[in-house]
Amino acid sequence: MRNNLPDFDHLHIEDILTNLDACIAESHVQIDAVTTIATPNWQNTIHPLEQLDDNLQQLWGTVTHLNAVRDSEALRQVYQQGVQRVTAWHSEVAQNEALYASIKSLRASNAYLQCNAHQQKVIDNMLRDFRLAGADLVGEARERFKTIQLQLSELGTEFEQHVLDATRVFTLLITQEEELAGIPDSIRAAAAQRAKQSDQQGWLFTLDIPSYLPFMQYAENQNLRETMYRAFTTRATSGETDNSPVIDQLLTLRHEAATILGFENYADYSLATKMAESPAAAKKFLRELAVKSKPMAKQEMDELRTFAKENLNIHTLQAWDIPFVSERLKRHSYNLSQEDLKPYFPETHVLKGLFQLAQALYNIEIVRAEASVWHENVSFYRVNDANGVKIAGFYLDPYARPHKRGGAWMDECTVRWQKTSDTLQLPVAYLVCNFEAPIGDQPALWTHDEVLTLFHEFGHGLHHMLTTIDVRSISGINGVPWDAVELPSQFMENFCWERQAIDMFAKHVESGEPLPDELFTRMIAAKNFQSGMQMLRQIEFSLFDLELHSAKKPDVQSVLDAVRHEIAVFIPPSFNRFQNSFSHIFAGGYAAGYYSYKWAELLSSDAFSAFEEHGITDAETANRFRTTLLSVGGSVDLIEAFTQFRGRKPSVEALLRHSGIQA
Repeated sequence: MRNNLPDFDHLHIEDILTNLDACIAESHVQIDAVTTIATPNWQNTIHPLEQLDDNLQQLWGTVTHLNAVRDSEALRQVYQQGVQRVTAWHSEVAQNEALYASIKSLRASNAYLQCNAHQQKVIDNMLRDFRLAGADLVGEARERFKTIQLQLSELGTEFEQHVLDATRVFTLLITQEEELAGIPDSIRAAAAQRAKQSDQQGWLFTLDIPSYLPFMQYAENQNLRETMYRAFTTRATSGETDNSPVIDQLLTLRHEAATILGFENYADYSLATKMAESPAAAKKFLRELAVKSKPMAKQEMDELRTFAKENLNIHTLQAWDIPFVSERLKRHSYNLSQEDLKPYFPETHVLKGLFQLAQALYNIEIVRAEASVWHENVSFYRVNDANGVKIAGFYLDPYARPHKRGGAWMDECTVRWQKTSDTLQLPVAYLVCNFEAPIGDQPALWTHDEVLTLFHEFGHGLHHMLTTIDVRSISGINGVPWDAVELPSQFMENFCWERQAIDMFAKHVESGEPLPDELFTRMIAAKNFQSGMQMLRQIEFSLFDLELHSAKKPDVQSVLDAVRHEIAVFIPPSFNRFQNSFSHIFAGGYAAGYYSYKWAELLSSDAFSAFEEHGITDAETANRFRTTLLSVGGSVDLIEAFTQFRGRKPSVEALLRHSGIQA
C-alpha cells in the first residue's frame, strides 16, 4: 500500500499467495488471542476483528479488482487458488465456536450496554451472520456446510471466467464496406480501430456491450445481426466454457446449504438479511408491478411489429430485429438516436458537469490527483469537503478493453472507519465502466445511456464515500440491506433527465454549445420509449431468480419458460440461453436478490420526487437526503430512514410516473 492506496506499479503476481498466507496466518493468531479474553468488550474483541477484516479486504480486494480489470492467465491461476483460501478462511471464522461464544457473551454483558448504537448494531449483525454462516451447526452438518461454501465460491469464479472467455473468443470481422450499411461513422471508426489493434484489416466487432449493442441497433444486414445475436445469447453454453453444469451445481448446493440452516429454500435464506419481508412478498410486489406494466408493454410490442412490417419489410419480427427496429422506430417517432446525442456528451464535459452537480448537491469538491493505477486510461480523484479537507477518493476506469470484465460497477478500495483514536481511514472507491474509448485524438463521446450508467455508478460511489459512520462493518455500503444498495445509484440517474442538470454536462464536443432545446425536447419525449417492455424485462429476470431459488431441484429452462409465458410480451428463440451468462445471480451477489433493482428503483424514484417538489439542487432537500439516507450506511433501519426523509412510507406512484406508466 502507498498512502493507504494499492501500489499497482509494484504489485507482483508471484507475491500474492505468499502475502495472503501471511495475512491469514496473522489473522489466526489474532482470533486465538481474542477468544481467550475473559471479559470481552468492543475495544478488545470487536475492534480487532474489524482490523482483520480491513487487512484482508485491502490485500485480497486489490487482487479481486485486478482480476476483473486486468485479467491474465498468470493472475487467473493465482486468483483461483486465493479464492479457495479466502473462502476457507471466512468459513472457518464464521464457524469458530470460541469466537461465536465470545461475541454472545459480550452481547449478554454490561459491556454491550456501554456500546453506542452503531457498535450495538454491529454486534447484533455479527451474531445474525454467525447463525446464517452455520455457527450453530455441529458434527457432519457443520463440516458439510463449510465444504459447500468453498464449492460455491469456486463455482462462482468458474462461472464468471467462462463468461469472460466465451465473450472474448467470438469476433466478427467485416471486410466488405457494404456489410456496414446503417452503422454510423463513429461506430465504424471504433470497429476499424479495434481491427487495427488486432493486426487485422477491416472492421472488428466483439460481444462486449459497447461493440455489440450499437451493431444490433444500426446494422441493416439481418443475417449479420442474427450471427451476433446467436453468439451473444449462446455464450458459455458449450465446450469447456459451458455454464449449464455450473448452474445446476450452484443451485443444488445453495439449496442444500439453506436447508442445513433450517430454511425451506435458498430464497428464504437470502432474504433473511434484506428489506423485503419474504420471497412471497417480493414476488407479490413484482407481479403487481407486472400487471400495471403489461398493457403498455403489449401496446409497445404491437407498435414495433407494425412498424417493422410497414416500414422495414420485416414481416416476422425476430429477436435479433428488436434492437434494430426499436432504434428505427425511435428515430421515426422522435427523430432521435443515441448518435444524435453523442456529440453533446464528450467525456471531458460529462465528468466536469457530474462533479459540478455533486458539488452543488453536497457541498464537496472533486479534483484530479496522483496515484498508482492499473492502466494508463485510469484516473484518480480526491473528494474534499467545503473547507478543502480530503474526505474520500475514487479511481475511474471508463473504457472497454480486452481482458476486462464487461458491465459497470463500483467496488470498495478502502472503507471509512476509525482505525485508532487518532487515525480515521478514508473511503476510496473503484468506479469501473465499459464505454467506447477515444478514437484518435478525439475525446470519447458517450451515448446518453452511457451517461446514465456513469451517474448510476457514481451514485454507488457517493454512498460509499460520503458516509459519516466510523464503524467499519456498517460504514458506506457495508451492512446495507442488499435490496436498498441500488437506491443511491438509481437516484442519481434521475438527474440525467433534468434540464438544469443536463446544462452542467451536455456541451457540444466542438462548439461547446449546450444541448439545443429541440433536441432536449425530443430526448425527454423519447425517455419512456418502450419503458413498459423494459419494466417487464427486469421483472422477468427478477421473478426467474426468485422462482429458481425457491425450488428444490429446478429445471432451469422450464422455470425461465414459465416466467416468460407469464410476464413477457415477446418470447426469445429456443436457442437463447441468456441464463448461462447471467453473472448477477450466478457469480455476483444477486442470488435471490435481483428484484432489488426494482425495489430500490421504487425507493429512488420516490426520493427524487422530493427534489422535484423543492428543486433538483435544493440545498435543504439534498442535505436531508445526505444525512438521513446517503451517509448513514447500515447503521439504521432503511425503511425508517426513508420515512424520516420523505415524511411517509415509500409509494410506487413516482416509479410508475417516471416510467410513463398509468397507475
